Amino acid sequence: MSQFLKVRSAKQVMEILQRLEPLSEEAVRLEKACGRVLAVPVTASEPVPPFPRAIMDGFAVRAKDTFGASESLPALLEVAGEVVMGQPAVVSVTEGRAVAIPTGGMLPAGADAVIMVEYTSPLDETSIEVTRPVAPGENVLGAGDDMKEGEAVFPEGWRLRPQDLGVLAALGITSVRVHRQPRVAILSTGDEVVPASIQSLPPGKIRDINTYTLAAELEQAGALVGETLLVKDDPHELVSRCRRCLEDHDVLVLSGGSSVGMRDFTVRILEGFEDAELLAHGVAVRPGKPTILATVGGKLFWGLPGQPVSALMICRTFVVPSIRILQNHCKGLRGDGGQTCTARLIRKIPSASGRTDLFPVVLRPEGATLRAEPVFGKSAMISTLGQADGYIVIPEDAEGLDGDTEVTVHLFTSS
Repeated sequence: MSQFLKVRSAKQVMEILQRLEPLSEEAVRLEKACGRVLAVPVTASEPVPPFPRAIMDGFAVRAKDTFGASESLPALLEVAGEVVMGQPAVVSVTEGRAVAIPTGGMLPAGADAVIMVEYTSPLDETSIEVTRPVAPGENVLGAGDDMKEGEAVFPEGWRLRPQDLGVLAALGITSVRVHRQPRVAILSTGDEVVPASIQSLPPGKIRDINTYTLAAELEQAGALVGETLLVKDDPHELVSRCRRCLEDHDVLVLSGGSSVGMRDFTVRILEGFEDAELLAHGVAVRPGKPTILATVGGKLFWGLPGQPVSALMICRTFVVPSIRILQNHCKGLRGDGGQTCTARLIRKIPSASGRTDLFPVVLRPEGATLRAEPVFGKSAMISTLGQADGYIVIPEDAEGLDGDTEVTVHLFTSS
């Protein structure tokens, strides 16, 4: 492993991630496909709906037979029969006739519109009065109006949402080709860290935070979180644990021990692997500069700072995009999944040129405008992110942002 360590810019790290190859493909059943990323595009193999159908209860009519109808001068139509739900329409509509039809019923031949039942009244057992006109196509969903045969429905790299499963079901697609979900192991290190279940903290100890925040963040991005371990700062044990995790995981995330100095356990761990390649030792970003990116035998290795805010912000900014790219998610380079809004800063935010700053903010409505109030706090204070609605990115070539500047807020919401 090369010992020539360089701090990378945020842009350089993202360029490294773009070179990652997606994981292999697999087929999954539709009911298990939500959140999965398509490995192939989907096109409509048939029109949806396959026949014209009513979208309101009423009467199927020829639109021109209702022209000029009003409450004072209603149109009179003979009722020629009715459409039975789920059955082909066996009766047709001819001049001066109407056919009763339920919502979803198949439009009978000759009809080109549906008059809502509210605008009709029975005149006798076989005829109705129509008190308003309808236009051709009104209250009708034509064949292929929802999706046309051959239409591109979803591109390769699309992450399926609940409504997307409905689209696939409408097309009769019950199995889809997707990229395999990255299996991620999370190791939290530190002699001072104890399980969150400890109720009475011994002096000098703190509860494990990173395991929970990182696992939740990565699961939202589509990862399968496998092994989660709390490990002491012992290089031999860490190498052993990492080696075991890398055997059956695609990504290993280790938080703690990545600060440059005497206790740089992460680099010492990587030195224990002959096939390790160190890609970044430090990123010009705040919080989270002491971040390590490497590969071990083709598996991705992340060394994150131990401070909770730094670990989570780096996870969201860099680790989440890597998880998306491994699934070939078309929004892979956006850690927020594209969920942003614009707001105006309440006050000035200082920043140093030459690094990217990630600043948590609280959103406050002010009339029709959203105002973004910076949340100041140290990287050990997880409460700062608990208060925040999102964060803003101050680029490395900027020396802070003035108050009232319009900014893009990356929202802390699921993607």
